[in-house]
Amino acid sequence: MTKDFDAWNKLKKRTNVSEKDYAFFFHEREVWWCAIGANVGVETDGKHSAFERPVIIVHKFNKEMFWGVPLTSNEHPGRYYQKITHDQGNAWVMLSQLRTWSSKRLSRRIGKVPEDEFIEIIRRIGDFIKIETPR
Repeated sequence: MTKDFDAWNKLKKRTNVSEKDYAFFFHEREVWWCAIGANVGVETDGKHSAFERPVIIVHKFNKEMFWGVPLTSNEHPGRYYQKITHDQGNAWVMLSQLRTWSSKRLSRRIGKVPEDEFIEIIRRIGDFIKIETPR
């Protein structure tokens, strides 16, 4: 599949200079459509002409920046995925794709993940980033 990096670059430039109205609020556990773009290699891409994909807000640093994890509607059993439910149905969290995002990329709220499922997402991500100290 050929990726349309040129179209994403144009949209990314517009997104970067856009003045977000911070009257909207986003919170941890929420699922938002997020313009994640056309990315390199196995990095997850956005869909359609807006290059968007649902993303869970994992940690909010401030009104402009957060850690998020993209979702997929395709079933993916295994260590790097977790099945969740939100207001729009079932999805699979791509745990290995955690990254920092600008809130300028957010477009609309989809729903919220149940607290117990969110806690499990955080636990599993934490397991990935723990570093064992030598004894």
